[in-house]
Amino acid sequence: MLALFSAGFSTFALMYCVQPLLPEFTREFGLSAASSSLAVSVTTGCLAAAMIVLGALSEGWGRKPLMVTSLMLAALLTMASAAAPSWPAFLTIRAIEGIAFAGLPAIAMAYVGEEIDRSSVGLAMGLYVSGTALGGMSGRLLTAVLTDAASWRVAVAVIGGIGTVAALVVWIALPPSAHFRRRSLAPGTLVRAYTAHLRDPLLARLFAEGFIFMGVFMATYNYIAFRLLQPPYALSQTAAGSVFILYLLGMASSPWAGSLAGRFGRRRTLVLTLALMAAGVLLTMLAPLAAVVCGIGLLTSGFFGAHSVTSSWIGLHAEQRRAQASSLYLCFYYLGASVTGSLGGLFWERFGWTGVACFLLALLAIALTLARGLEPGAGERQPALELPA
Repeated sequence: MLALFSAGFSTFALMYCVQPLLPEFTREFGLSAASSSLAVSVTTGCLAAAMIVLGALSEGWGRKPLMVTSLMLAALLTMASAAAPSWPAFLTIRAIEGIAFAGLPAIAMAYVGEEIDRSSVGLAMGLYVSGTALGGMSGRLLTAVLTDAASWRVAVAVIGGIGTVAALVVWIALPPSAHFRRRSLAPGTLVRAYTAHLRDPLLARLFAEGFIFMGVFMATYNYIAFRLLQPPYALSQTAAGSVFILYLLGMASSPWAGSLAGRFGRRRTLVLTLALMAAGVLLTMLAPLAAVVCGIGLLTSGFFGAHSVTSSWIGLHAEQRRAQASSLYLCFYYLGASVTGSLGGLFWERFGWTGVACFLLALLAIALTLARGLEPGAGERQPALELPA
């Protein structure tokens, strides 16, 4: 349990610790807002591509060695990025980190299913997901505070050090696989599985949903700091970074959405959560700081609810090769973070926050249209199962 919590915490703290630093990067390296967002986007883009490969390789190589290696490499690379002499060097390290990060989310659920007693699977996954939420929030917030106190390089190095300790905890505390069975890595078998999932109309729409709502979520958090650091708010880095505390709302909204899905169906619940995201974006367009913060909170709650409903629906509908279906979903999910997370910067530079918000609302309109057209799938009224955020 300790190892799983540490693994989730470390991965998401390391991955997202640079998000509140985008304004710092624009100043130090002379970048545009869109260019600074590559600090996150190159990582999530490489993560998306590598996840499919590493998930398949773990079927032949084993779970724990790949998980520990992934965490340690990511932590060491984070510390190395703090000393990067130039922006291209920094991005190169972050891209390699994305490949290293992929070793954990692609494997953690498989490990839990194989090694944890059935009566404790729910608790184990709950701790892992809680670790991801707490790590995602803590990495962002601690980085913002340390940047105000010292510099962004010190902040990133400290987060990397914490990640190294977490990797050692996983290495020591995580039991070796006892029930792992090596499977064929024949490329033809894997390609057929992925192709079948992409041709499934329901799964294809759910993959598209993940791409959109993760992209909207990432773009919001990428550029809201730029808005809060400028007049009329002119907040400090620490104060602007404190908005990431709202990330913890996901720990409540995920089970809430799962409960609603069990009562009213997944399609209706998905539409509701996407509507909450749209309402949150609309609130951020208002001038009062309280309205902006409430809007981000509403969007965050809707995002985690949508993620919970969509990921569980995929797991229930994909009767064959569920691991490959989940890998595809997470691939589209992180691609959305990469593509939309950077595109939002172009709207920020030309039209300010109003432009970003209109762009996000247009994407959510597409997502709502797709959701309303979804046909009920397998397990339409079954309880939701969360995947890591």
